[in-house]
Amino acid sequence: MRRPVGIKDVAGAAGVSVGTVSNVINRPESVTEETRRRVLATIERLGYVRSESARQLRAGRSRILAMLVLDMANPFFVAVATGAERSARAAGLGVMLCNSAESPAEEATYLNLFSEQQVRGVLVTPADMSGRNLDTFRRHGIPFVLVDRIVPSADGCSVSVDDVAGGALAVRHLLRRGCREIVYVSGPMHLAQCRNRREGALTALAEAGLPPGALRHIEAARLDVAAGRDAGARLLGMESRPSAVFCANDLLALGVLQTLYHAGIRVPEDVALVGYDDIEFASAAAVPLTSVRQPAVRLGVAAADLLIEETGDDAARHEHRRIVLQPELVVRASTLARTHP
Repeated sequence: MRRPVGIKDVAGAAGVSVGTVSNVINRPESVTEETRRRVLATIERLGYVRSESARQLRAGRSRILAMLVLDMANPFFVAVATGAERSARAAGLGVMLCNSAESPAEEATYLNLFSEQQVRGVLVTPADMSGRNLDTFRRHGIPFVLVDRIVPSADGCSVSVDDVAGGALAVRHLLRRGCREIVYVSGPMHLAQCRNRREGALTALAEAGLPPGALRHIEAARLDVAAGRDAGARLLGMESRPSAVFCANDLLALGVLQTLYHAGIRVPEDVALVGYDDIEFASAAAVPLTSVRQPAVRLGVAAADLLIEETGDDAARHEHRRIVLQPELVVRASTLARTHP
């Protein structure tokens, strides 16, 4: 196997010192134009690639932010990661994106890896809500920001969306359209988002003078389309069909929509349907989906900005903050046929 080209090889081939090669790479203004051209031509000819890990070791600080999300197949998290990458790139940093697949065990494995690699900091949407997995960072002093979660203590930053408000938005909308028998399709209820969106839905029912029992609940195993199809089948098996379904995310709602369509149940004429996140596919569905929009890109930007601030030159002045963004309802065809009673 061929040995990688090193900085000493470049210096020897260009007839200059190792320090001069380093200056060409890091401080080009300190080198004459003729020397700079010769060294750069040699770098190109030999195929030299600077060792970023060695540079970071010398500098004592990584240029890599790690990001761990629940599900990279979910367009919502892709949008969040896009925002984080945009902010990191503007600061001259890179983002390493990993997927916990909603598994606390996978999450623990990745968090240990981030510690071993001594990343600059971590953006994480926790799968383990106990917080035990984050203790590794606290022990090693690695900064982290919770994304789409509220940090439970004062020793970290978080950026989240008010999911209680979002759940209330969805169900108030359905109530205004005359729906009174509503089913909430959630993912696993150990996830805070699923619990908070249900809490918001119950708040809206209470405002309308309806009992908590007016909201029936189907808990899906995951937050994806397949789980939504399964939830739709369970919905069809109910003794009385609901007038509306509110889903904890758009992927679940799209799965429910598929099942209802194949069963000959019309949306919204027979059943109104609301999702959550407002991913791109929501507006492109066979019946465009009413959804609670989360500002996903802004969520990622804000989280990365907090982490960059905490790990930058002014880190000593950084104060931990909780940023809570507000959702908005986007009304489309999946609820438009209903009218006020």
